[in-house]
Amino acid sequence: MRLESVCGKRRCRMRWCPSPLLHLVRCMLIGSCTRKGKIRLPLCLKERWAYVKLLGNSLYFSSLTDSDVVFDSVFEPVFWSVDYVTRWFGLVFVCLVVILTSSVIVIAYVVILPLAHRTYSTGWFVWHMCYGHWNIIMIYFHYYKATKTSPGYLPTVKNDIGFVSVCKKCILPKPARAHHCGICNRCILKMDHHCPWLNNCVGHFNHRYFFSFCLFMTIGCAYCSISGRNLFMDAYNTLERMKHLDLDKPGVPVTGIGPLIGLLPSGQTKYQTAAPSYTFIDKLFNKCIIYMWVLASTAGVALGALTFWHAVLITRGETSIEKHINSKETERHAKQGLIYRNPFNYGKFNNWKLFLGVERRSHWLTRVLLPSGHLPYGNGLTWDIFPFKKDVVAV
Repeated sequence: MRLESVCGKRRCRMRWCPSPLLHLVRCMLIGSCTRKGKIRLPLCLKERWAYVKLLGNSLYFSSLTDSDVVFDSVFEPVFWSVDYVTRWFGLVFVCLVVILTSSVIVIAYVVILPLAHRTYSTGWFVWHMCYGHWNIIMIYFHYYKATKTSPGYLPTVKNDIGFVSVCKKCILPKPARAHHCGICNRCILKMDHHCPWLNNCVGHFNHRYFFSFCLFMTIGCAYCSISGRNLFMDAYNTLERMKHLDLDKPGVPVTGIGPLIGLLPSGQTKYQTAAPSYTFIDKLFNKCIIYMWVLASTAGVALGALTFWHAVLITRGETSIEKHINSKETERHAKQGLIYRNPFNYGKFNNWKLFLGVERRSHWLTRVLLPSGHLPYGNGLTWDIFPFKKDVVAV
């Protein structure tokens, strides 16, 4: 009896088991899974997710992974963001250079030039006119050439030129002194750096234009700062006096003559302060002088440091990237008891002649002190055209 009662209870449980309910739940789960599978992410998000997965896999992909590889993989999104922003803001930086430089020139013509014509002697005035216009022409010429001249790219067709490595991003044979630019997304011949103020890379064919622009801009800023120091001090003191005059309280109106009789002219019942002795044009005149001097001084200091640094690199026969590479090679050779020598260093004076393209004495005038669009030595692909001798280029 007990056995039958137990079996009867089980039959009842099986009979009352909500199998349709379980079937419904199962169908809902299956449907939700299929619906989840139908959700498709945008293509840009899929690419970003695949890129993140690739970065994660690269951390343990090879047994040769070191700290540098891990650092590059982790900070790759940061590098990509910086390159992206720099690429799109290059045009803004170029506009800033043109606007700021043009504003100083306009102030020099409108404000400084008439004042100099009244105060300077004829000889000094002619000298300032000649020197100022020469400096302006050199600045604008080299800046235009630096922005518009191609730095030099790797050839995309097959050739027999020797190479030292293969670019991991371009998958092209890379000759000596060539490096990949992440902003331009191309390999640059004799790359020095990517300059956002030019919106262009500084390479083999426009390195001279870049350095000449920095040099003549520094000279121009120093010229404005030194020659305009007295004007700046006078304008600053004048604005301070104007500020104190503006802070003076106006006169108090007088409603009756009373005890003040005799202090005012006959028939006048109100006392008013005199009109200011300066106008809006006077204030704008002094503010323009202060603006020009401050801008020229700050830009001269910053650009002067950059120009000096590049002058040191040119003297050593290396670029900004090669400075870092040569330092590492020097340390590596020193640990082995060896001395590393830069293979592209032909001597201080010869390095400058090769960089400036000077072949004769007259070239110091026609190619250095005057605008010149001559090409640099070599094609940027091979560097064995310069023989190792005491004087590479005859003077």
